[in-house]
Amino acid sequence: QVQLVESGGGLVQAGGSLRLSCAASGSIFSINRMGWYRQAPGKQRELVATITSGGARYADSVKGRFTISRDNAKNTVYLQMNSLEPEDTAVYYCNAYLMSGTIRWGDYWGQGTQVTVSS
Repeated sequence: QVQLVESGGGLVQAGGSLRLSCAASGSIFSINRMGWYRQAPGKQRELVATITSGGARYADSVKGRFTISRDNAKNTVYLQMNSLEPEDTAVYYCNAYLMSGTIRWGDYWGQGTQVTVSS
């Protein structure tokens, strides 16, 4: 069994900062990619940022404001969000593409954490 548990969401004023964390646990052999997606009310889920051994990738809307990082020893990914805007309000989901104990690669998702930015 693999679990992704997110933390760090909340309510913040525009211009403020939040840091999200996501820890993967369970029967994990290897993690290729970790990342963050978000879904605002009435909209489709969209990529925010991903990170692999080759580097990080960001949505244009968050470049220069958000930073993704990863602690491989802890199977944890972080998202530092600065200069937050009301448009960043969404449920943020952690994602990992990993090989589990069944020796199969697959996508796993966290339960989501709410980020609300007030104007």
